[in-house]
Amino acid sequence: MVKSAAVFVCGQCGYESIKWLGKCPSCQTWSSFSEEPRNFNNAHTHNGDYKVVRLTDVSMEESARFSSGNAELDRVLGGGIVPGSLILLGGDPGVGKSTLLLQVAQKSADNGYKILYLTGEESLRQIKLRAERLKIKADSLFLLNEQRLEILENCIRQTKPHLIIIDSIQTVYTDSVSSIPGSVAQLRECTVKLAEIAKKMERSFFLIGHVTKDGALAGPKVLEHMVDVVIYFEGEKNLPLRVLRSVKNRYGSTDEIGFLEMGGEGLREVQDPSYIFLDARQRRPVSGLAVCPIYEGSRPFLIEAQALVTSSGPGYARRMASGIDQNRLALIIAVLEKRLSLNLGSQDIYVKVSGGFFLKDPAADLGIAAAIISSYQNFSLPVDTVFAGEVSLSGMIGKVSFWENRLKEAERMGYKKAVIPEHSRFNFKEINLELITIENISDLLKVMEV
Repeated sequence: MVKSAAVFVCGQCGYESIKWLGKCPSCQTWSSFSEEPRNFNNAHTHNGDYKVVRLTDVSMEESARFSSGNAELDRVLGGGIVPGSLILLGGDPGVGKSTLLLQVAQKSADNGYKILYLTGEESLRQIKLRAERLKIKADSLFLLNEQRLEILENCIRQTKPHLIIIDSIQTVYTDSVSSIPGSVAQLRECTVKLAEIAKKMERSFFLIGHVTKDGALAGPKVLEHMVDVVIYFEGEKNLPLRVLRSVKNRYGSTDEIGFLEMGGEGLREVQDPSYIFLDARQRRPVSGLAVCPIYEGSRPFLIEAQALVTSSGPGYARRMASGIDQNRLALIIAVLEKRLSLNLGSQDIYVKVSGGFFLKDPAADLGIAAAIISSYQNFSLPVDTVFAGEVSLSGMIGKVSFWENRLKEAERMGYKKAVIPEHSRFNFKEINLELITIENISDLLKVMEV
């Protein structure tokens, strides 16, 4: 006997309640609850054989990874696609998620793998038009325009593909849940079934996911817990640079990033990101520009911090940041005002990171501070110098990791000097840069000869 009931589910975190609540007690979101039907079975029947295995008897033989055909995506995945894995790819509309996976499908098909592409948002004709624009022709790439998960399972049994792409997870649904596609209940149930198919049949899945206006993946947070890999596809629509950022990976390291560039024929790999973020051919003295050697994932590269400080009009001074967190900018400005007695309260301050990249590495603090001072004092920084170090609230310059790799990258790009924290001084045998060490933010003014 099956009893039908209704529960109220938070659309942000998936928290369930037997009654409607104005505020979610789990994620503290207001007006996020919606009613979802739920079936409860009084009797549960289990079919199949179950076997308890000793830990020492578990085989350590790993399934061989296969390449996606994109070196940057393979880097983020930890070396390639693992058979039986469930990979969630999220990003803003129009950033290129479908384009990327269609190119992955074509390259995988060229390597002898069979691909099944399920589209619930576009027609087969639209997919064909995109494929022609990208010059994609693959006999082992199969398309399915369907939203029912039960039909997808039957197609997998018939075609036996190595890789299945679902565009998107918010459009598919299962008959076992009566709510609409994209609801919390549907997302959770569909992901559970896909994970079961992936593990039992040893098939790899790419799930395209929508994001909210805040940039987080739409749907309950439990969705990210159920998949094996979560990748964010970031980038400004008006700029060619795209960033693949891994935030969860059961088969490799997290916080790994890959760089792609959007062109007329689709996405192409960026092997040397320093040339994207810097225009090495155009080094000229300009106030408010500082170069920082940063480290993201497993690679170092140089990035340019740009600052503009100008007198503000009536009212409050403006603080705008593009490419760094607004609170991080406010912290650096407060340190400069307190420790260097700079009158920045009456100045509008704008800070931007070149290339549309969002900067998380704390080593860029010193470069941002140097750019702000440079623009405020209206003088240019040396064009052959890089700045790296974390700025503390006391004004001390803290050390950061991977110094040797950072400085080698700066040397490779033609820079001659590096301003680094005092206690980072040790024997760089393979570094030919002139190292200028400082202990606090006051020493930065002396180095800059203000």
